[in-house]
Amino acid sequence: MVSWWQALTRAAGRYPWPANVLLYAGFFSGGDALQQVLRGGPADWQHTRHVATVAVAFHANLNYVWLNLLERALPGRAPRTILAKVLCDQALGGPVYVSTFYAGMSILERKDDIFLDMRQKFWNTYKSGLMYWPFVQLINFSLIPIRWRTAYTGLCGFLWATFLCFSQQEVFLCLRVRNGTHSK
Repeated sequence: MVSWWQALTRAAGRYPWPANVLLYAGFFSGGDALQQVLRGGPADWQHTRHVATVAVAFHANLNYVWLNLLERALPGRAPRTILAKVLCDQALGGPVYVSTFYAGMSILERKDDIFLDMRQKFWNTYKSGLMYWPFVQLINFSLIPIRWRTAYTGLCGFLWATFLCFSQQEVFLCLRVRNGTHSK
């Protein structure tokens, strides 16, 4: 009998794009579920579905293509090359990921102003990410094989998504408490 790890490795080798996208989305939406548990309130599975949708429809696919493009443009694992990849990722990729998360969630939540969360939270989220993602990507570009990089990013995104989803819901929960519609 084939173990789950062997099956996963085989699937990632044979179908790297879908395997990485599904792993990324699973980890990322798991981060949302974890932050809900940590809050102690009832689970909001619709929100978790929205996070998974943003991850599958955009983040994971963009990440897979982006990391492969970076590897083609800057091949290898020399220290200067790794540093260049990290800088490109943070300067170009980071703003896109943060913006699309907030805008994508706002679209799925049918908010009137889909850019409001992004305008309010972009800089704080991006600056916070600069304390986390460069170290993640340093490890990613130096130690992780290209076929696993999106899955690794998703795994690290589990912790980041916990923070990001917490941040994304903060204003919404404050408004519900202020209006008396939040129950715990």
